[in-house]
Parts: sequence; C-alpha cells; structure tokens
Amino acid sequence: NIPHQMDSTLTRSDKAKQLRNATYASVFTAIVLIGVKLVAWLWTGSVSILASLIDSLMDSIASTINLFAVRYSLMPPDEEHRFGHVKAEPLAGLAPSAFICGSALFLVLHAVDRLRFPRDLQQVGVGVAVMVIAIVLTAGLLVIQRRVIRHTQSTAIRADAFHYATDLLTNLSVIIALFLTTYGWAWADSVMAIGVAAYVFYGAVRIGYEAFQ
Repeated sequence: NIPHQMDSTLTRSDKAKQLRNATYASVFTAIVLIGVKLVAWLWTGSVSILASLIDSLMDSIASTINLFAVRYSLMPPDEEHRFGHVKAEPLAGLAPSAFICGSALFLVLHAVDRLRFPRDLQQVGVGVAVMVIAIVLTAGLLVIQRRVIRHTQSTAIRADAFHYATDLLTNLSVIIALFLTTYGWAWADSVMAIGVAAYVFYGAVRIGYEAFQ
C-alpha cells in the first residue's frame, strides 16, 4: 500500500499539537477501560473479560510509551541527532508489540486452565454493559487517531490505532461469549478468550515487523 502524504496545510506546531492530543487521549481511554473492565471481571469472573482487561493494561503501557516517544520525536535536530529524533516513533512500535505478545501467551494458558476447570459466570448483564461502554470509548478514540494519522502519518499513532481497532473486535467477541454462556455454553468464554489472544498476538507481530522495517 502507498502511504498517504501528510497534510501540508498544517504547520509543524499544529501537527505536534495533534500528535500530543492523540497520545493523551489514548492514555486516558486506556486508563478508563482498565477501571471498568476490572469491575466487570470481578463481578462476572469471565476469562474473556479478563483477556480484554489484560489487553487494556497492555494498551496503557503502549500508549504511555507512545506518549513519551512522540514527545521525543518532535524535538528539533541537535549535534548528536542531525536528522532529528523521528526514529523514536518506530522504536516505540517495537516495545508495545513485545508486551502484547507476552500478554497473549498468558491469556492462552489461563483460558486453557478455565476449559479444564470451568466455572459459572455471575452478573453477565454487567459484563455486557461494560463491554458496550468499552466499544463506544474505543470508537471515539479511533476517530481522533484516524484524523491525526491522516494529517501527520505518525508511525506510533498508526500502531496504537491498529491495536485499538482490534479491540473493537475483541470487545464484540466478549459480548458474544457472555451471551453464549447464558445459554449453557460455558466453554464459549474460554474459547473466545483463546481466539482473542491469537488475534492480538498476530496484530502484535505485524506491528513489530512494520516498526522494525
């Protein structure tokens, strides 16, 4: 795919402001999602919600790394970095991918254990409501990120947006799993968690590869 060109009508300061706003919005969204998903997991005991919670924990780490990387990349050239600090962004894409791969492997182990020793879920309605809130928050963040990517072509923001886009699918799959458990398919919760982990692992490897290139 041929990347779109940056919006030349924006000044350097405008682009810098958009990048900072996008990273702040990402960190804020990740923190809120961690809070609501933690409550949902404690209430329901759902392993698929735990999968989504750990994914959001990784989001917060990745978003925080991106925040500092973007700020660093916006620094002007100096004697040691005559071409600027822009390589900080793809380096920031490598770190989150490593964190995400680790979380995906952890989720698979936990989900397999739950398949062996299943447990009934509690307060499924609360879990569904929380995941709907997560979808709305994530969609709002993606709108902000897509606009910033279109104007700046930021590598770090693009990697962050890709992961949040997969979160939409993740959250939807959790809702489906919760509904299936209410109809007696207790295994659906663990199977969906394994599917989420596999998809997240694939996305992390892809982001890491693009950042390395």
